[in-house]
Amino acid sequence: MRKIISIHIVLILYLLLFSVALAHSHGHHEEEQQQHHEKEHQHHEKGQQHQQGILLVTFGSSYPQAQAAFDNIEARAQDAFPEKDLHWAYTSHMVRKKLAKEGIDLDSPVQALANMMEQGYTHVAVQSLHTIPGAEFHDLRQVVGAFRSMPGDLEHIQLGYPLLSSDHDLQEVSQALLQNIPRDRGSKEAVIFLGHGTHHPSNAFYNALACELQQQDPLSYMGTVHDTSSLEGIIHDLQDQGVQKAYLMPFMSVAGDHVRNDMAGDDPDSLKSLLQKVGIDSESILKGTAEYDNIVDIWLEHLEKAYSDLEH
Repeated sequence: MRKIISIHIVLILYLLLFSVALAHSHGHHEEEQQQHHEKEHQHHEKGQQHQQGILLVTFGSSYPQAQAAFDNIEARAQDAFPEKDLHWAYTSHMVRKKLAKEGIDLDSPVQALANMMEQGYTHVAVQSLHTIPGAEFHDLRQVVGAFRSMPGDLEHIQLGYPLLSSDHDLQEVSQALLQNIPRDRGSKEAVIFLGHGTHHPSNAFYNALACELQQQDPLSYMGTVHDTSSLEGIIHDLQDQGVQKAYLMPFMSVAGDHVRNDMAGDDPDSLKSLLQKVGIDSESILKGTAEYDNIVDIWLEHLEKAYSDLEH
């Protein structure tokens, strides 16, 4: 119980810091609004019409199998905004560089927004497809802030938050994850969700989600690639409870390198192999969270909020 309380305290402190950061980022809100009205006035004087677009921003993956997750997000977003153009950007330089060698050119957030400006977009909703508000998201927020203050035809730009950004998100995501567990799971079988993990303070979201899951399903766990001690603790708990089988499910948007190697691979240090060493069978589900509609719905809620703010 003390561990659960301490984790929630850490999360609350992080959320407070996150709120302060957001408040600071909007500290010049009146100035931004004034710039927005000035740009709108200039467009009206020129007789130009508003052109609205959506930019979906993901970390990215070089695995061809991961495309199923991106395709699902795009299809769902297109259904939600049937008359709006969708654009993509990858925040990972490493992924963009690797795919460029294969002849696949992908934009960074800066490149994508610059291209949208050149194409005449005046209102853009930028949706982060990251899992937590970590370093990648905060870098994206800085990019959005820079374009807000940049002179030009881009009148209004809004940023949608990652999957886990609030207590409400924690509840929604935990319920969605549990709904996605294979139906043939036995009552004595465990489920381990594997996230990426980070040194960033937002790593507290993984710990808080682990608590949410445990409260609803005592044999469901959340571990991260970044923190091997968390996986060791989970395995010890499974042994103590006499669990013979565990389902391994990614808590990452796509089933890329970490999922196929660190979770389900044959490497001695993979989660699958660590379980085998102690006599626990496992079944790996190679589907990223973005392949589940109930998870994508949460990202879309954030996008809908960002898009509605474009009208104000």
